[in-house]
Amino acid sequence: MKTLRKKPKRSLRTILIVWFVLFSVIPLAFVTGYSMVKYEKAIDHELSQRLSGNAREIDLVLSELRASLQQKRDKYIRDPSLIYHMTVGDGATLRTLSSQWIKSDNLSSLTFFDREGKMLASVFKDDKENVRSFVPVQDAVFLSAKYMAQVKDEKEMAIAEAGDNQKVNLIFISKVTAAAGRPVGFVEQTVSLDKAFVNRLKNRLKLELIFFKDSGQVVVASHPDFYLYKKDFFRPFFRPGNEPFFDLNVRSIPYGFLIYPLDWGITKLHVALGASKSEAKAVLKNVNFAFMTVVGAVVVLLVLTILVTSSWVLKPLYDLVEALQSFESQEQAVTIPVKNDTEIGLLTESFNEMSKKIWQARSDLRKKITELESANKELKDTQTKLVHSAKMVSLGQLVAGVAHELNNPIGFIYSNMTHLKEYSERLIEIAEVAEKNPPQLPALKEEYEFDYIVKDLPKLVASCQDGARRTRDIVLGLRNFSRLEEAKLQEIDIHQSLDTTLNLLQGEIKNRIEIHRQYEPTPLIHCYASQINQVFMNILSNAVQAIEGNGHIWISTTALKDYKGSKDRRGWVQVSIQDSGKGMSNETLEKIFDPFFTTKGVGQGTGLGLSISYGIIQNHGGEIQARSESGVGTEFIVIIPVYPPIQEKNPVLTS
Repeated sequence: MKTLRKKPKRSLRTILIVWFVLFSVIPLAFVTGYSMVKYEKAIDHELSQRLSGNAREIDLVLSELRASLQQKRDKYIRDPSLIYHMTVGDGATLRTLSSQWIKSDNLSSLTFFDREGKMLASVFKDDKENVRSFVPVQDAVFLSAKYMAQVKDEKEMAIAEAGDNQKVNLIFISKVTAAAGRPVGFVEQTVSLDKAFVNRLKNRLKLELIFFKDSGQVVVASHPDFYLYKKDFFRPFFRPGNEPFFDLNVRSIPYGFLIYPLDWGITKLHVALGASKSEAKAVLKNVNFAFMTVVGAVVVLLVLTILVTSSWVLKPLYDLVEALQSFESQEQAVTIPVKNDTEIGLLTESFNEMSKKIWQARSDLRKKITELESANKELKDTQTKLVHSAKMVSLGQLVAGVAHELNNPIGFIYSNMTHLKEYSERLIEIAEVAEKNPPQLPALKEEYEFDYIVKDLPKLVASCQDGARRTRDIVLGLRNFSRLEEAKLQEIDIHQSLDTTLNLLQGEIKNRIEIHRQYEPTPLIHCYASQINQVFMNILSNAVQAIEGNGHIWISTTALKDYKGSKDRRGWVQVSIQDSGKGMSNETLEKIFDPFFTTKGVGQGTGLGLSISYGIIQNHGGEIQARSESGVGTEFIVIIPVYPPIQEKNPVLTS
């Protein structure tokens, strides 16, 4: 008997703690983590909105700068002397005028072209803010034909070019016309967006700034570290669909940057505005600390609550478990004191009541077991006698049939022996007369019908030989049928077993029942041969007895590879035995395999033949089926595996 475990495989206290953690601490931690993430995203969103406003302010600065260049251009072309000098191509005078205007108008460069696009004069400020002029040394310099064509149509245009020394040149080109509207040339104004310009914006907006080419390469920035990044470092942020807001550390200080597109005429610029997140990070750190403190306090409180609660709940349960474990060794009912009025107390009361009932039931059960053991012994003895009785009935039927079969050949052998004795005596006497008195031989031969004896004697001998051979075949078939010496699994030919059984039943079959055999090639099966022969004997004997007068029995065999979805490569063998007897009703068909059920008269059958046959086939791992129709006949189908799952005989079937 299996002993009870002293300790559980899993602690109920541990399970309670795990469930408390799953349904309280984990949701709380999730809400806390989610809140912190959302708070950080809210900070980034607020910073992004702020930087977006600053970016629009820079866009407004560029718009004001373009308006300022338009005003200065209008001032230049209102000067009549400018129109005149451009018309006549006086470059020297234009350089003088340009030098004066560039000093007062804070331009980076100022260039004039004639109406063919040829440079007339160009002045610019160097790195030290000194005004210098540009004079072509050899070939003339012309305005780009592309720019000229666009300015002729639109009268002005704005472009931006990345220059040397980390700056962006904002160029504004305008068409200059005379009073009559006749074009006289072009003027190009340039403002450099350099470090000084960016630093002024930085101080004004309190931000870090980076200006990029449209390809994502840094051109000018407010901090020298931005020039140290690789050329393609910022390029991923310019790809379509990417988030324009990103984080970047500037000398260990966290910054949030927003990339914003700027328009300067036909040229696209991008600016990245960065604001420090140090204060926001500090606030976020304090918020996270507050959240984690609250979570920690809640966890500690929950754990303490769980420990106290589990101890209060589990102590009575442990008492119940201990009482149950000691129940087997006690000879009387086990009871435990009731310590509270909760469900645990009700459970304790129920246990005490159950313990008393179990103790009483155990006492009654011992008595019943003793009675059942005695009844079981009697039942086994009765079963053994019934099985033996069924075998004796079958054996009696078999012996009667065999005796009838043996009687015929032995009978005519016995009757022939009288004639053989008479023929032998006459032949001996003829031989003696032939030796002693030859003259009397012809008369004696005629008297004893010597010629007839010569003809009839071989027939008598042949008849006796046939009878002896028939007797030998019957005895051999009986021995093969019983196979008492074969107590182990044997390979047998199912066709040979069927034919042997039919030979033993020949006395009841001949001159009355016609046997139709349809044997297909089948493999040898591994089985207990005597048991399988007993099954065939029971089925064929019932078929013979079911036929009143003349009739037919059809026997067919076939090999099965796939039976009920079983892909056993060794296969199965199916045997069908069908008769033309009186058949059975559905009510009778449902009971034919029940022990002690029989349709025969008193003393003619035990009702165990088909029941034993069913058990034999089941023990061989096979199946036996029956189909019948009243007035038509009955068919039994036996399906046997080539290799049965059993390894030893069933003693009940062979006792």
